[in-house]
Amino acid sequence: MTYREETGMAKDDITETVSFDADQVRRENICQVLKLTQEALEERGYNAINQLAGYLISNDPAYISNHKNARSIIQSVERHEIIEELVRFYLEEHK
Repeated sequence: MTYREETGMAKDDITETVSFDADQVRRENICQVLKLTQEALEERGYNAINQLAGYLISNDPAYISNHKNARSIIQSVERHEIIEELVRFYLEEHK
């Protein structure tokens, strides 16, 4: 969701300054990468959680299928950034 959508600003309102939140963009990118990877793994019949956990623990890309270019997509994000986002999300959801 864009800032304009979140705040209800009209698309033609060009007088408002839009704030850029790099962390939010990074989080959304990681979320999209995980969803695309999950979809590709499940289409191939793999348990996506197990395969992603194996990849994140070992850093071995062989855990991720090359179907739909999932292996390259997951490697486009630093592994530690994915782990940080998963921990952040889990802790925020379980306050």
